[in-house]
Amino acid sequence: MKKGDILQGTVYDTSFPHKGKIKIEDKTVSVKGVIKGQEVLFRLKRNGAEKAEGELKEVLKPSPEETAGPACPAFGECGGCFLQTVPYEKQLAMKEYHIKKLLAPVIRNKDVEFLPIKGSPLPYGYRNKVEFSFGNSYKDGPMLLGFHRKNSMFDIVSGTDCALVHEDVRAIAKAVERFALNSGLDFFHRTTGTGFFRHVLIRRAQKSGEILVNVIHTTQVEYDFTRLVEELLALPLQGKIVGILHTKNDTIADAIKDDGTEVLYGNDRIAEELLGLTFEISTFSFFQTNSLGAEVLYSTVRDMVGETRDKVIFDLYSGTGTIGQMLAPVAKKVIGIEIIAEAVEAARDNAKRNGLSNCEFLAGDVLKKLDEISEKPDFIVLDPPREGVVPKALQKIIDYGVNGMVYISCKPTSLANDLEALQDAGYRVVRVQTVDLFPQTPHVETIVGLQRMNT
Repeated sequence: MKKGDILQGTVYDTSFPHKGKIKIEDKTVSVKGVIKGQEVLFRLKRNGAEKAEGELKEVLKPSPEETAGPACPAFGECGGCFLQTVPYEKQLAMKEYHIKKLLAPVIRNKDVEFLPIKGSPLPYGYRNKVEFSFGNSYKDGPMLLGFHRKNSMFDIVSGTDCALVHEDVRAIAKAVERFALNSGLDFFHRTTGTGFFRHVLIRRAQKSGEILVNVIHTTQVEYDFTRLVEELLALPLQGKIVGILHTKNDTIADAIKDDGTEVLYGNDRIAEELLGLTFEISTFSFFQTNSLGAEVLYSTVRDMVGETRDKVIFDLYSGTGTIGQMLAPVAKKVIGIEIIAEAVEAARDNAKRNGLSNCEFLAGDVLKKLDEISEKPDFIVLDPPREGVVPKALQKIIDYGVNGMVYISCKPTSLANDLEALQDAGYRVVRVQTVDLFPQTPHVETIVGLQRMNT
């Protein structure tokens, strides 16, 4: 074998996030985005003495686990959710297996409880937020609205029939796409730095049905969106559009950057309900993308935290304050820290709306902000970004010496790294609970309950 070879093999095992193992000659090759039992064609990217990696080119033969029909016409081309051909119950079993396989060797105490995985109430149509990109499916092809093609930096596949979003969102996406095509303006080309249309961000609350639409574009042209507003408001939807916005973005990077947002119609946020509490969500603020799944996640966190009466709880990396506000009614006080100022403002507004006077939300980096708080926590909840907790911040958290913590992770490999440090500091893992907020994809949320030893 040598780098660049096109090889063929059968996936005999997988690990998070569906990284498969294929035996070729006397070496095991790791290939991402595959399912156990698939026969695949792949290109050898790396062939080191100890590690070989390949890039998936084609699935030649499906896995025996693939007995469902894909729900999206772009399935196979879109890089989003490659598990659509696997029945949902089997998807859950795969994810549960992956998390236990990853964390069990890291956890030192053998009495840890691995709880059965909890699934999403909706396996399809669950996303309350989606970001579409303008582009084309091939060079000089017509403009369309969708998602990046798998393993491509530039090509777009149509996403207006995405099965992970509500039909209202699909109807709105198609209407925006029609408007853009009729405008005579082009999409933004990163290679030349020219063009107008970039992205469309749509949020739709599961409970209230409120919808927010944001069109992201460059400032290379002045354009009147009046007709788009009229066309969107005329759509026959199950929910209701409460806000239409447009955001200017002139950065070269293929990411949504807010260089100025204006409201074209209505409000700049929607309201969503979780476990009896109401949360307002702005266009760019963080909020779990699966509202019904988030209720499962947060109720599980609440149960794992346990008795909180007369306790001060730190909700670190608190986002819009959802977790902290779930715990506040039965706690002495909740202090949340979040680096995104907009999310902190939303958290404060939401706490006031929910009548919670014992919540305090602070804007800033957890590493620095902890030094400014005089109060000491009785319990800590961690919900860090994908990269996990910065080592210096983790040490400050450990130094509080609280008896219990709950760690919520959307990237279990980062969680595994942080568990090593927490166990070194005298914490034992009591239980592990996996919650699937991302059906049809390899991603999953993992909750870990920790207890300080000798307490």
